[in-house]
Amino acid sequence: MKKFGLPSLRCSVGMVFIWFGGLKVLGISPAAELVANTVYWLPPSFFVPFLGIWEVTIGIFLLFNKFIRVAIFLLFLQMPGTMLPVILLPDTVFTQFPLGLSLEGQYIAKNLVLISAALVIGSTVRSQE
Repeated sequence: MKKFGLPSLRCSVGMVFIWFGGLKVLGISPAAELVANTVYWLPPSFFVPFLGIWEVTIGIFLLFNKFIRVAIFLLFLQMPGTMLPVILLPDTVFTQFPLGLSLEGQYIAKNLVLISAALVIGSTVRSQE
């Protein structure tokens, strides 16, 4: 597990970002409406694909040791925005506050795992140099 754990974590988190971001770029993301409703001050036709490209970039950078620092930096710039619906759209996120999560709320809650995974990945950068 020690040998394969970290590379597997980097690849799986990277693939999640590439996949979810790619769906936004292709215009077939089920999260596009949530993104558009959350960042309502920017045109969705610009912002949703932009966010998708950002996420794909994070994912690709996670796959290569030399770009992990940049990936973690981009990820931590992006993550606060993923939590915005909890504040701006609580009726969309919760079926029953504070424990009943809608499907959108569950989609947002999974980001806690991604944040934790990023912390683990980021904590190993110096030991890989």
